[in-house]
Amino acid sequence: MGILIDSQEGGNRNGGQCSKMFFNRKKKVDSARKNTSEPQLAKELSVPQLLAIGVGATIGAGVYVLVGTVARELSGSSLAISFLVAGFAAALSAFCYAELASRCPSAGSAYHYTYICVGEGVAWLIGWALILEYTIGGAAVARGITPNLAALFGGEDNLPVFLSRQHIAGIDIVVDPCAAIMIFVITALLCVGIKESIMVQSIVTSVNMCALMFVIIAGGYLGFKSGWPGYEVPTGSFPFGVDGMLAGSATVFFAYIGFDAVASTAEEVKNPQRDLPLGIGGSLFLCCGLYMMVSIVIVGLVPYYAIDPDTPISSAFASHGMQWAAYIINAGAFTALCASLMGGILPQPRILMAMARDGLLPPFFSDINKHSQVPVKSTIATGLIAAILAFSMEVSQLAGMVSVGTLLAFTMVAISVLILRYIPPDEVPLRPFLQQPIDSGTGGYIWSCLETGWKDKEAVGTSGNRKPLLVKEDVSIEYPLIPKQLAIGNYLHEGNRRKVVGWVITLTCVGILVLTYAASDLTLLSSVRFGLCGVGGSLLLSGLVFLTCIDQDVARHNFGHAGGFICPLVPLLPIVCILINSYLLVNLGSDTWARVSIWLAIGLVVYVFYGRTHSSLKDAVYVPATQVDDTYHDHTTTCLA
Repeated sequence: MGILIDSQEGGNRNGGQCSKMFFNRKKKVDSARKNTSEPQLAKELSVPQLLAIGVGATIGAGVYVLVGTVARELSGSSLAISFLVAGFAAALSAFCYAELASRCPSAGSAYHYTYICVGEGVAWLIGWALILEYTIGGAAVARGITPNLAALFGGEDNLPVFLSRQHIAGIDIVVDPCAAIMIFVITALLCVGIKESIMVQSIVTSVNMCALMFVIIAGGYLGFKSGWPGYEVPTGSFPFGVDGMLAGSATVFFAYIGFDAVASTAEEVKNPQRDLPLGIGGSLFLCCGLYMMVSIVIVGLVPYYAIDPDTPISSAFASHGMQWAAYIINAGAFTALCASLMGGILPQPRILMAMARDGLLPPFFSDINKHSQVPVKSTIATGLIAAILAFSMEVSQLAGMVSVGTLLAFTMVAISVLILRYIPPDEVPLRPFLQQPIDSGTGGYIWSCLETGWKDKEAVGTSGNRKPLLVKEDVSIEYPLIPKQLAIGNYLHEGNRRKVVGWVITLTCVGILVLTYAASDLTLLSSVRFGLCGVGGSLLLSGLVFLTCIDQDVARHNFGHAGGFICPLVPLLPIVCILINSYLLVNLGSDTWARVSIWLAIGLVVYVFYGRTHSSLKDAVYVPATQVDDTYHDHTTTCLA
């Protein structure tokens, strides 16, 4: 039994043998190197370590400042509800991440999932955007450490000279040596090993959580003692209306974006099918609970209009005679920033490593140190660039670019879930070094049992007649893809199903983009806005109804690793996730998009001139996955005999 490939037909597609255009190449689920002679990432992480990563990366010093600004300007006394709504929106993305992380447990997070489900071109842009996100995000967090450290020393004037910010008059910049030093320290710690660095992360995160628990317990005591004066306001719980509460939710949504750091460590988790969903969901649940309890306490101690936007928590305690609590709160803010900085730097070397493994970046970034079992070179490069940015420039004005990378990743993960459920990739790439010509007259290739340090579960054979690469498969009568009782089933069959469903998913995403843009752009004429909203809403609802009425592809059960988390309420949940993320993306502002567009354009040039030509799938042949499994079984029996 074998799979026949027409080399002449393949020659018409991308360089001789590849059956896909370069931007549409898709890699296998387990694409990481399996050669045991090369160093691999250490599998050291379990649920407690993943919780430390997720909580540490999510709860930064923003909670110590963000609650004041949002309460005063947007949510008022309904701040806790804003955090709840934002947490629910973030949970939609977390559900999608949990399924893909357990099915495809390799380094790379959203880049890896997009490469498997969507294609190489989009995956490159997601990876490139994530590089920007983690670099600027790490630098921005590091720049916030100095003021919080100065508060512990009683003011910035009391800091040692080598830690305090200095103004360089000649070039009019403010350098921050403390930020650069902290990045170097954390980079060195991450190079030592994942086990050691996560142990430190756990300790720092624990200190931060203790500080927040102090705020909750001590603040709750003060609130009950004083009668919760913050809630006795004539404007009620929604002083800015429900719209203000929802606007506050959109603002605090970005306080939840750290859980994707858990997914980036998938290759270092001992039991990814069980532990990754627990780590992602558990860290999000803990963060949402802490955010809400802190919000309830702060807006109850002080009326929302009297909260100090710069020091909301410490000033609330000071108003009740507990000025000394500021030291505990400042210590919590400092440790929160350190944990957030470590959680921000940790994922990027693994993104770089995954992209380099796939040939899209130079192999320098894919090297794993045999002693520490971490990508040391990528970690050092990440730390060096982040330290330079943090030392030499104020990056707070670039913070919006971090949100673009996060929201693009969330959106593509949700789209990948739809693709996995309805049109899972049905072809497997056969790389050139595994292709072995056996008969030049037939133009076929055999993928035999090669001893290369690891065995791949795919095989290719030949017979006397050439057949097309894409072979129609028989559909089980017992488990039909489309219910016969539905009228839509009369127009779909195995031959056109994948193409039709693919177009439906695409048009649904287009409808979401049109709808969110028209709803957000107030400069458009009313008639144009309503017309675009109607078109976008129609595409969205039609796609949702169509995907709800048809059965999901039975091949999804065999895609990736089984036994992990399954995202509920598909297709509704991923589509709502795409809608929320698209709305937030559209509302980030033209200045942010102008900066991001420049970065993405640079990435496109790098991909065209390097990544496209150095991709490990450049000359790969794609073979049907189902037939490969059967052929592998026959070949394995032959090889063992």
